[in-house]
Amino acid sequence: MNGLDLSIVSFLISVFHTIDDRKNDGLQRHGKEGFIEMLQLSSLTSAAYSKKLSTSPSFCSLLPPSPSSRSLCSIPFAYSRRNLLFRWSTKPVYSRWRCHPSIASRESGGSVWLTSRGSRCVKLMATSLDREAEKLAEVLVEDGGDNRACESNPCLKLEELNWDHSFVRELPDDPRSDNMTREVRRACFTKVSPSANIINPELVAWSDSVAKLLDLDPKEFQRPDFAQIFSGALPLVGGLPYAQCYGGHQFGVWAGQLGDGRAITLGEVLNSHHERWELQLKGAGKTPYSRFADGLAVLRSSIREFLCSEAMNGLAIPTSRALCLVTTGQSVSRDMFYDGNAKDEPGAIVCRVAQSFLRIGSFQIHAFRGKEDLEIVRILADYTIRHHFPHLEKLSKSEDISFGSAQEGSPAVDLTSNKYAVEVAERTASLIAGWQGVGFTHGVLNTDNMSILGLTIDYGPFGFLDAFDPSYTPNTSDLPGRRYCFANQPDIGLWNISQFTATLSTANLISKEEANYAMERYGEKFMDEYQSIMTRKLGLTKYNKHLISKLLNNMAVDKVDYTIFFRQLSNVKADSNAPLDEHLTPLKSVLLDIGKERRDAWISWLQIYVEELVSSGIPDEQRKAAMNSVNPKYVLRNYLCQTAIDAAEQGDYQEVRRLLRVMEKPYDEQPGMEKYARLPPAWAYRPGVCMLSCSS
Repeated sequence: MNGLDLSIVSFLISVFHTIDDRKNDGLQRHGKEGFIEMLQLSSLTSAAYSKKLSTSPSFCSLLPPSPSSRSLCSIPFAYSRRNLLFRWSTKPVYSRWRCHPSIASRESGGSVWLTSRGSRCVKLMATSLDREAEKLAEVLVEDGGDNRACESNPCLKLEELNWDHSFVRELPDDPRSDNMTREVRRACFTKVSPSANIINPELVAWSDSVAKLLDLDPKEFQRPDFAQIFSGALPLVGGLPYAQCYGGHQFGVWAGQLGDGRAITLGEVLNSHHERWELQLKGAGKTPYSRFADGLAVLRSSIREFLCSEAMNGLAIPTSRALCLVTTGQSVSRDMFYDGNAKDEPGAIVCRVAQSFLRIGSFQIHAFRGKEDLEIVRILADYTIRHHFPHLEKLSKSEDISFGSAQEGSPAVDLTSNKYAVEVAERTASLIAGWQGVGFTHGVLNTDNMSILGLTIDYGPFGFLDAFDPSYTPNTSDLPGRRYCFANQPDIGLWNISQFTATLSTANLISKEEANYAMERYGEKFMDEYQSIMTRKLGLTKYNKHLISKLLNNMAVDKVDYTIFFRQLSNVKADSNAPLDEHLTPLKSVLLDIGKERRDAWISWLQIYVEELVSSGIPDEQRKAAMNSVNPKYVLRNYLCQTAIDAAEQGDYQEVRRLLRVMEKPYDEQPGMEKYARLPPAWAYRPGVCMLSCSS
C-alpha cells in the first residue's frame, strides 16, 4: 500500500459500500460473512478518479462534507506502509468502516481488510488493475448509493418506530379531547386526532435523509397506505396525537391563546442514537386552538414549507425538517391577499419533524394567565432542560459558572438558575446570525414562531434576498412598518428573548440581573457569530468592519443579488498589481447597469479588498474553496418555489422533487443545474411571488 493515494482509497470504499447489497455486480462473494474478493488497484491513479470523485453524487452522498470544503468529499483515515488504518470517528456515517482486528498489528502482504458493522468484510489487494475492472468501478460509482441506508443503521417499518411520548407523559393535559374551539386552561396540550377530509391522498415528495433520522426504511415511502397514514386518514401505529397550547406576541402585541390551530403532533420517536424527534402533521384538521380557521393547509404553502425546511438544513442552519408532503384530494378556500377574492386551492399536509416544537409562546401563555398557572412555567422549564438541554443539568454552583454583572457593585449572575435563559438566548442569536449570512428573511418573527431550541420553524411568507435590500420583508402583513424586515431580524430576536426572560422572571425562575445577563449574552453571541460568518464569506482572516459596512452599502445602492455576488466574489484574484478593471470582471454578471460613478465606487472598494486578500497570504484556490463552502450557489428563491407550485397544482410533482435534490447540496456546483442559480426573471418580483400574506 506504499504510496496509495487518498482519493483511491476513498473511491474503493465508495465502491465497496455500494456493491455490498447489489445482487448482480459481477464480483464474487464468499461464505456467510460476505467476503468480496480482490479489486486490484496499483495502476489506479489519483488523476483517473479525482474529478469523478468530486462530482459523483452517489459518492459524495456517502459522507458528510469535509469541514474545510462542502464541495469535496473526504473521510478521516491514515495508512501505514502496508496496512490501512481507519481512524475511528464519532460521526456515525464514518464509523461504518474500521480496521479489521486480524491485521491491526501485523503485516498483511500488501492487503488491507476493512470491516463494516456486522460481519461484512472487504479485501483490497495492492496488485494490478486492468481496464475492465476500472470500467466496473466507474459504473458502480455512478450507479450505486440508493441501497446504502440500511447498512449501518436500523431500517424500521412504520409499525416498528420507537415511540416515547415524554411530552404527553410528563406535562399537564387538557381533560377534554374534542376539537371544539375554546380557551384551554392549565394545560400544555390537548389530545386530538387528525380530522381533515381526505379523498385519494397522493405522495408529492419525501426526504430520505429525514427518514434516516427516524431509522425509517426509505422503502416505506413506497407503501400503498403511506399517503393515507401521513394525511391522517389512517392512524400511525404507536402514535399518540395532540395539539400544543401556546400564546404569543404578534407584531409586538400580546395575542393571547394561539396554539396548534392546524398542526397535530403524532408523538416522539427515539432513534438508535438516542435522539428525540417529534412528528407533526400540518394541515390535518381543526383543534381547540383553530379559532375561526378550518385547520387545513393548501398545497402552495405546504410545498414552500417542505422545500425550505430541507433547504435550510442543506445550508447548515438549524431548522425543523420535513419527512413528506401529501395532497388530500380536497379543495381548500383561501384569500391569498385578504382582499375578498378567495378561491379554491388543492389541500395538502406536510409532516414536520423536529427535536421539539416548543416555542417562546409555550411558556408565555401560562405566565400571562396569572399566579395559578406559574407552576406550569416551572414544570415546562424543567421538562425542556431534562429532555433537550441535558448537559445543563450537570451544572452546579461554582465560581466558574458565575459571572460579575456589567454594573460595578451588582451581584454576580449564577448560571445554576439562569442556565436555560442563557442557552435559549445564545441559540437564538446564533440562528439569526446564520439567517443574515445567507440572506434569509423569516417574515413572521412572532414569539409563537420562535423555537426554544434555536430552530427555524413555521415557514410562512419567507424569502431569500434577491436584489439586496435591508428593508425587504416577504410578508404583505408586515407593511408598511416592516417590523420583520431583513435588517430588523437581530433586534427582533433580542426583543423576543426579552419576552422569554420576562416570562421566567414572572415565574420566579430568574432574577432581574440574570434576565439582563441573558440578553447581554444574546448581543455578544450574535455579534461574534455574525462577524465570523461575514469574515468567512469574504475569505478574510480577520473581521474588517469598515470593509464589510462599505460593501453592504454598495450592494444596497445597486440592488445587487446577495447570493450570486458572494459566490462570484471568490473569483477575485489576490493580485495588487493587476489592472483595476480586472478586479471588477468576476462581478460583472451581478453589477448590472451601473454608471461611471458607481463603477468607481466598486473599484475603490475592490482595491481595499484585494489588499486585504494579499496581506492574508492565502492562495487564491484555497480561499475560493473556503469561500464557496460558506457562500451557497443555490438558495430557495421564491420564484423557484412558485415554478414548482404551478406545476404541482397541475399534478406534476417532478419540479418539487428536483428542487429538493438541488437544495440538499446548495454549496456544490451540480453540473446541469445552473438554471437554479440564475438571476431571477422580471416576474419574480410580482405580488404573490416575492411577497406573500400569511394565508395558508
